[in-house]
Amino acid sequence: MGWFFRLGARPILAVQDSEKAHYRAIRKIKLLGRWKITRVFLSGFFSSPTLNVERFGIKFSNPVGLAAGMDKKAEALTAWPALGFGFAEVGGVTLHEQQGNPKPRMFRNWNSRSLINRMGFNNDGADKTAKRMLKVKENGNWPNIPIAINLGKSKITENENAAEDYCGSIEKLWEFADFFVVNVSSPNTPNLRDLQTDEHLAGLLERCIQQNKKCAEEHGAKEKPILVKVAPDLEDEQLAIIARTARSSGLSGIVATNTTISRPEINTKSGKKFTKETGGLSGKPLGKRSTEVIRLIYQETEGQLPIIGVGGISNADDAWEKIINGACLVQFYSAFVFEGPTITKSIVKGLKKKLKQHSLDSLDQAVGMAVNVR
Repeated sequence: MGWFFRLGARPILAVQDSEKAHYRAIRKIKLLGRWKITRVFLSGFFSSPTLNVERFGIKFSNPVGLAAGMDKKAEALTAWPALGFGFAEVGGVTLHEQQGNPKPRMFRNWNSRSLINRMGFNNDGADKTAKRMLKVKENGNWPNIPIAINLGKSKITENENAAEDYCGSIEKLWEFADFFVVNVSSPNTPNLRDLQTDEHLAGLLERCIQQNKKCAEEHGAKEKPILVKVAPDLEDEQLAIIARTARSSGLSGIVATNTTISRPEINTKSGKKFTKETGGLSGKPLGKRSTEVIRLIYQETEGQLPIIGVGGISNADDAWEKIINGACLVQFYSAFVFEGPTITKSIVKGLKKKLKQHSLDSLDQAVGMAVNVR
């Protein structure tokens, strides 16, 4: 099926507006995931082999997940397991519904396998998203993989009131998430990245943790894991501070990394035009810095804080680099656009081969094996 995407679908996508192509793809995935028979059909082509991982009390059938940004509105929940993912992160979701930034706001460069977006957390808001997810659950179609919800801050909310915004979303979406990702690192919401500073972050995370406890008590259930997503553009010392803050706050893990405001050098006319666009860049050029950040956080936390590695993953080698530098789970989004739906299965199969090549029995043994923890 990979050849079909490369020869058939990819040339068509290449000439379409990026955002329109994105939503056409989501609509089709949503449609195919609606019925059991089509999900079985998808699974026949795209399901991944089992490669069990367990982190923060959650079992994953494989370590490869869908990154936030693809399924912003949690519209295609039922399809992601059939496409081979071990987990899926939906959103970002903000407390208030918002349209996002003016269009055009999504761009791609096929030669560098990279995307730039300045979407600005366009989403339906926590209330509508909760209603959509409740409908899936009530219809008995809830996916059999862990679902993470990426939480952003509403544009209309000032930074001093950010905690109320995030906590409001946690309260409304709590019953649907297997874990939450607090996104303070998108470059597309004004001043959002200021929340990564130590004086802001510790207080914000503490409020989110308290809201999580409150929701758990109200539902008579265990607390949900909470992770924080960091930017790749921070200085190493800033990242080290965040890692220490996350660990001391009792956070469950870190997602490394978000998109970058840096740009690769692309010496073509279309490439130069592409790199002049503002917004966050994802895809292949982000891979090296993302891995550096993972390694730094793994060292700083002495391998004791789970890391989800994301950024520049397009094959099993990329995923393996993230894992041996400290990631226990990995995610991608851009590779799904450029390589097609067979990429998930391909990465999982490749990771199993890597384990065999290194005479390892489990993925846990590979996590951080290239890092000297001080």
